[in-house]
Order: sequence, then C-alpha cells, then structure tokens
Amino acid sequence: MAQVTIIDVSPRDGLQTEPDLIATEDKVKLIDKLTEAGLEKIEVTSFVHPKRVPQMADAEDVLKQVSHNEKLQAIALIPNQRGFMRASAFQGLELNWAASATETFSDKNLGMTIERNFEIFNDVIKEVKAKGMKICFSIAVSFGCPYEGKVDEEKVLELVEKAVQAGADRIGIADTIGIATPDEVGSLFKKVLHAAGDTKVSFHIHDTRGLGIANAYAAYLAGVRIFETAVSGIGGCPFAPGSAGNLATEDLVYLFERMGVKTGINVSKLFEAADFAANISTKTPLGRIRQLDRERTIKEMSE
Repeated sequence: MAQVTIIDVSPRDGLQTEPDLIATEDKVKLIDKLTEAGLEKIEVTSFVHPKRVPQMADAEDVLKQVSHNEKLQAIALIPNQRGFMRASAFQGLELNWAASATETFSDKNLGMTIERNFEIFNDVIKEVKAKGMKICFSIAVSFGCPYEGKVDEEKVLELVEKAVQAGADRIGIADTIGIATPDEVGSLFKKVLHAAGDTKVSFHIHDTRGLGIANAYAAYLAGVRIFETAVSGIGGCPFAPGSAGNLATEDLVYLFERMGVKTGINVSKLFEAADFAANISTKTPLGRIRQLDRERTIKEMSE
C-alpha cells in the first residue's frame, strides 16, 4: 500500500514571522500535540541570529524541553557554520541547511552568494558526517523568487547535483512564495528525482495562491513521497515579501487518506494540534478541512 511521510514545520516555519514572541512552553506543547497525532518528524526550530528572527531565539530551550519526547525526530534549520555549532550540541538532531535558487534571495535571506553558501555547506557536511548526524539541503524559491521572478529549472538542478555529490541525506525543494503551478511542479520534480538518484527528496509547500494541494498531488504523481507542511496552514518567510502560510498538514492528510495513501496520522488528534497552532498564531490560518464538520470529514477519510 502506498505511503507518504509528512514533516510538520509549524513550530519553526509556522511561527517564525509572528510579531509577538510565542512562549517556549507553547511551542513545546504544539510539538507534543503533533507527535501525539502521529507526526514523528517535526522541524521544531532554527538556529538563526536572534536579531534576524527573534521568534527562534529560544532554540536551545525548545530542544532541551522536547528531549523527553521519544516519539520525536527533531529537525532544526541552520543557515551557516555558527548555526551548525549550536545545533551540534544536540545528539540525534537532524539538520536542514538553508540554501537558495536565486542570488538576490540568498543575499536577503542568508547574507551571502549561492556559491559561498555551498562552500560553507561543503565544509559543514564533513563535520555533520563525523558526528553521525543527518542533513537536508533545502533550496528556497525553487519555482519563483519575490525579487527575480520565475526560476530556471537548471539553476535548481545544478544545486541538487552538487548537494548529492557532497553527501546530503535529503534534498528539499521549496515553493517559498507559493507561486508554483502543478505543471511546473511535475516537470521540476521528475528532473530532481532523476538527478537525486537514491537520495531522498522532499517538497516544502506554501499555499499563497491556493494551489498548494494541487501542487502536492502533482509532486506525488512525479514520485515525491516526503512533504513539508504546517498544521492550520500558518507561517511565512520574513525575507520573502508577499509569501503566506504553508499548506495545512490536515488538508494534505485528507487528500492522501481519501486516495488510499497512508500517512500514519490520527486525524482527530491532528485537528487538536491544528486548533492549538491557530490559537497561538496571530495569522489567519489557510487550512480548509479544519473548519468543516469534523465527524463527517473523518468518516469521508475512512470510506
């Protein structure tokens, strides 16, 4: 039977643009609710400079407080060598390296060129392997950039090939501003999966223009089996003007379960996590399924 892995990014991507600081205890509670729902791989925080993203200033505290959770495979975003040094103190933590498909976004988001970003990644991954950790190479604005517009597939594929050669454990393709269309998603992922070979590939989905669920389906048809979403559809990137929240995890679960594709997620408990995320966020949730008749929705998923 077909099966997919869903990585929930709501504690990191979902909360990073909140104007008021979310209590560490609430972030931990959200993570606990997500694992109770059956989500094991969760991007819990990012090791970025607190002046750049104040909401993630409690990264160490969050990781210390979720260390009790045996169901959790924690993931943390890192943008540079300093981020890796902080993250490497946590045994078993999976890392997500931030890269970009365009020079302008790389400068705005990371403060360096694409080439320099990869040079640092090439150094960091050696230390990652030496510590027995795993790392994903995530390429932001893979379909479109708020500064440079449409992105050429070849730019993305060049980075994919370099990251695979460097030894990345997973390649992440991100529609950071939610600009992609299903035909573009299908086209790029067929090429990315070929270039990645045996290396795992994931799709990070934003739903700015309401095409997130269609794009997820296109990626699935192309062969993708790992997806990054956020409960309630909260989130956004502080360095990507016009970007909105992520595709809602519960909406993607509904799609796959109706298709007979297993997610391993308890929908009732997922709704509880989605409600909690929506309550601690000031953003308007993009998720749709959560707002419908829940008993009927759960029945539909089992029919």
